[in-house]
Parts: sequence; C-alpha cells; structure tokens
Amino acid sequence: MANKQSKSLLSLPVVLAAALAIAIGAGVWYLERGPAPEAKGPVLTADAKGYVKNLKLSDVEMKKTDAAMNISVVEIVGAIKNDGDRALKSVLLTCIFYDPYGQVVLKDRVEIVRAKTGGIQPGETKPFRLAFDTLPASWNQSMPQLVIAEIVFG
Repeated sequence: MANKQSKSLLSLPVVLAAALAIAIGAGVWYLERGPAPEAKGPVLTADAKGYVKNLKLSDVEMKKTDAAMNISVVEIVGAIKNDGDRALKSVLLTCIFYDPYGQVVLKDRVEIVRAKTGGIQPGETKPFRLAFDTLPASWNQSMPQLVIAEIVFG
C-alpha cells in the first residue's frame, strides 16, 4: 500500500511541471506571433483613388473640452470641398492617432459626408464635426492624421 501512495505523490510534481511547461510554451507562442492583423474595411477603388485629388479638407481644427465626470471630448471640425465633377453619397476618413514616439495608438474610421444628409455635389463645401471621447491616454495630444478611406459615388 505504501508503494502505491508514493507513486501518486511522485506523479503530482511531474504533472504540475508538465502543465507549467505547456502554459509557458503557449504564452511564448502567443507573444511571439505578433499583433493580430487589423480588421480592414472597404478600401478605395481605383476610381475613388483617382478622385481623391478633387476633395479638399479645409479649416480643420482640434478642440478639447472637459465634460462631466472627468471625461474629455476631443472634437475635430473642418470642411470638405468637392472640386470634382461627380456627386458623392459618402466620404469616410481614417483618423490616425499617435503616441509621443510616433507609434499608432488608434485608427478610427468616421463618415464626414453622409447620403442621408444629401451627400456632396460638385463644387459644394460641407462642414464636418468629429467627436472622440475614448482616446488612449498614450495619445500625443496632436492633430491626428486624416486620410480619405472610402468614397461612395452618387
């Protein structure tokens, strides 16, 4: 009987060591595989890429407002002008926020021209307002990079 009990006590450290080795191996694999690929939305079509040069952002400003309960709201306001010859239903921007070291901390796609508000006609200028209330603490407090991400022709 004593022999059977000593075998079970001896196997416990072996089982624990094996479980620990598996856990460490899984952790190393998870960390070494790198960041998950970013989810990408629609990309600019060839037609849209050619049309981007006709869209002009102007009067772009950033304002920070402290709201209730220690929440800050960052607003980016400006205007977009359609200098081209085509009506647009929708225009989306990707706002890219950086940390002080130039690393991306947030990419956010936002619609600045909407079909439900009439889109934007050739020669027309429309104002836009973007509000962000959940920016990472590591953001460098500078104007984000604004990149036209999608155009839907009307």
